[in-house]
Amino acid sequence: MFERLYDEQEDVKVQFIGFTTENARYDFGIIYTNMFFGKPLVVCMQTGRSTLICSEEAENWEHVKKVFQINCDKEAQDLALFFARKLPTMSFESQY
Repeated sequence: MFERLYDEQEDVKVQFIGFTTENARYDFGIIYTNMFFGKPLVVCMQTGRSTLICSEEAENWEHVKKVFQINCDKEAQDLALFFARKLPTMSFESQY
């Protein structure tokens, strides 16, 4: 009835980061894996929202705002800057 696409198991590095800005507190789990073209899985521990994202994609603060449903542009820009500095870079070729 179901066609299995993948069933992988690996030991991964997980980093938990909590920090505050002027207006908000954030708690994230970042899962570094070889799956999904090596993009880290970023999970907001407060809301459960998650995304696969690398530093180049994190530079798009509007994407970060949408994924984590942030209301304030400035907060989204600050969070995007944090991710852009924290997450690994990936070339387009290594993704595809």
